[in-house]
Amino acid sequence: MQDADRIRYVNFSKELSAALHGDDPSSLKRTIGNHIFSDPEKLIRMKLLTFPLPPNEELMVRRVMDSCPFKALLSCFGGFVLGGIFGLFSASVDPMSTVHGAEIPTTRQVMKEMYSRSLSHAKSFAMIGTLFAGTECALESYRGKSDLLNSTLSGAIVGGGIGFRAGLQAGLLGAAGFSIFSTAIDYYFRHKN
Repeated sequence: MQDADRIRYVNFSKELSAALHGDDPSSLKRTIGNHIFSDPEKLIRMKLLTFPLPPNEELMVRRVMDSCPFKALLSCFGGFVLGGIFGLFSASVDPMSTVHGAEIPTTRQVMKEMYSRSLSHAKSFAMIGTLFAGTECALESYRGKSDLLNSTLSGAIVGGGIGFRAGLQAGLLGAAGFSIFSTAIDYYFRHKN
């Protein structure tokens, strides 16, 4: 191999690596296109490595894990666990909010209160997680894009849907608040590096 070809392959390898690890999918197409179409003889001389296709089982697992029902179910489970922990913490900070009077609660009453508070928070977090993940995945699939608008619209739909149970004003405030919060969180995670 000549030195010019070796330098060209090294540069192409660097550009290809940067394009593969970058956020912009069009940079990969641009890198390969620039390398191939700048000199038609490169088509004859260029020998790219071939990558084996993944087995059918791996493709099936990947398709299942990328599906909207799986993402919603995963968010449901994660929300249930996180909500249960949050409910347990809130029950320990404000114990026995349901017991009235000056009586000293028994251990059984305290445990029952902690259980009911944890279960209540767990169900709420699971519902919110499921609705948000399912809505965002459906919007992303429909629009064919993964951007901040998906988070904003999902937050508005879920926040509004949950808030409308308490009335129109609560629904509008829920939609605005949840969309702002979800957009801010998504923006932070997309731009944190």
